[in-house]
Amino acid sequence: MRPEPADALAADAPRVVVLDHGSGNVRSVVRALEAAGAAVELTADRDRALAADGLVVPGVGAFAATIEQVLAVGGDRIIERRLAGGLPVLGICVGLQIMFDAGTEHGERSTGLAQWPGEITGLQASVVPHMGWNTVDAADGTQLFHGVESERFYFVHSYAAREWPMEQIGSLAAPKVTWAEHDGDRFVAAVENDALTATQFHPEKSGDAGARLLANWLCTLPRRRPTGSEGAPQ
Repeated sequence: MRPEPADALAADAPRVVVLDHGSGNVRSVVRALEAAGAAVELTADRDRALAADGLVVPGVGAFAATIEQVLAVGGDRIIERRLAGGLPVLGICVGLQIMFDAGTEHGERSTGLAQWPGEITGLQASVVPHMGWNTVDAADGTQLFHGVESERFYFVHSYAAREWPMEQIGSLAAPKVTWAEHDGDRFVAAVENDALTATQFHPEKSGDAGARLLANWLCTLPRRRPTGSEGAPQ
C-alpha cells in the first residue's frame, strides 16, 4: 500500500526539520520523510527549526540520555516555542516519552518536557523489550492513522506511558490517544494533541503503513515560507 498523499505533496513539499540532538538512526527517519514527500533537513539550528513547516524529534535508547541530548542543543526551547505558536511537532519513540512529566528507568527518575502529565515506566510483561510488529487501537477521529487503522507498526521499547491522566480542559478538543498492548500490558502507542503528535513505534521502520502515517502527518502541516535570511519567525 503506497502513501497516496505523498504524490499530492510533491509540487509543494513541506519543509521538515529533524532535530539533530545526537540520537541514533536519524538517517532512516530523514529518508522515510523524504519518501513520504517532505523536503527534510537534519539540524539543531534554532532558526531553521522554528521556520520549518514541521519539526520531528526522534529518540532511541534511554529516556535520561535522550532528554539530556535534547536539552544540550536547546531542543526544549525550540519545542516549547513551536507549540506556543501552534507549529507542528512530531515525536518518535523516546521522542514521545520525553514529552511526559518524567521517566523512570533502572530506579533513576528523569524530568521530561512536561507537555503531557504522567510518567514513563517499565512494561509489565514476561518478554521485554517489546520488539517487533504490533497492531494498535486507533483513536476515534484519528487523522494520523487514516487508512492504516488496522495495520501493524514496528515497536522497540521496554518503557512506555501506561496511563493517560490528562483531562479535557474547557472547550479545548481532547487529545486523541491510540493504544497498543504487549503481553497484556496496555500502553500509549500514539497521541494527537493539536500541534503535538507522537508515536511510541517507529513509523520509519513500519513499511508501507509507516510511510502512509508519515504522509498523513505531512498533509496536516501548514505551509510557511521563510521571512528574513534564515527564515526564523520574529
